[in-house]
Amino acid sequence: MSETTANFDYPQGATPAEIWAILQRVAERQEETERLMQENAEQQKETERLMQENAEQQAQRQKEIDRQMKITDKEVRKWSNRFGELAEYMVAPSIREKFYALGFTFVEVSRDKEIVDAEGNGIAEVDILLENDDTVMVVEVESKPEQKDVEDHLKRIEILRRRADTRNDTREFQGAIAGAIMTNEVRRHIVKNGLYPIEQTGDTVKISVPEGFKPRRW
Repeated sequence: MSETTANFDYPQGATPAEIWAILQRVAERQEETERLMQENAEQQKETERLMQENAEQQAQRQKEIDRQMKITDKEVRKWSNRFGELAEYMVAPSIREKFYALGFTFVEVSRDKEIVDAEGNGIAEVDILLENDDTVMVVEVESKPEQKDVEDHLKRIEILRRRADTRNDTREFQGAIAGAIMTNEVRRHIVKNGLYPIEQTGDTVKISVPEGFKPRRW
C-alpha cells in the first residue's frame, strides 16, 4: 500500500466505486483550488502592474507639478519684489501727511537708507525713515506683511536705538509697517506690538489705529 493510500481515511465499508467517486471529488476540488490560486496569482500580478503603472503616472505628475511650481515660484518672487517696490513708491509720497494727521511733523523723509556703525559696516536697512528733532519713525514696507516681518522690524528698531545711544542721539524711536495687502491677524499683531499699521487704499495709504492705541517707544 502506498503512503497516500495508507493516509487516506476511506469510509468504512465503502465500495471501490464509492472510493473512486470520492477520489474524483477530491481531485476536482484540488483542481478548483489550483485554478483559484492561479487566478489569484494573475490578479495579484495585474494589481502589481497597475500599482507600478499608477506609481509611474504619479511620479510623472509630481515631476510636472514640481516643474510648474518652480516656474510659478520664480514668477512670484519676481513680481513680489516689483510689487514691494511699487508699494514703497506709493507709500513714500503721502506718508508724511498721514503722520501729520496723527500729530507728527517730520521734516526729513529718506528711502532705502542703509544704517552703518562707527566702522562703516552696514547694520540695518530701512525702507522709509522719517525724522525730526524729537522722533525717528522707522517704516518697513512689505507687499504682504507677515508676523515674522513684525518680529524682524522690532529687532531692526532695537539695533537703531543702540546705534543712536552710541552717537548720543536722544531722539525717540517709533515704528510702522506698511503693506499693500494686510490680513486682520497681521494688523492685530502689528498694533499689539505698538507699531503703526499703514495700509494701501486706492492710490494712497491710510494709518488705522484702534482707540486707545499706545505706540511703543524706544
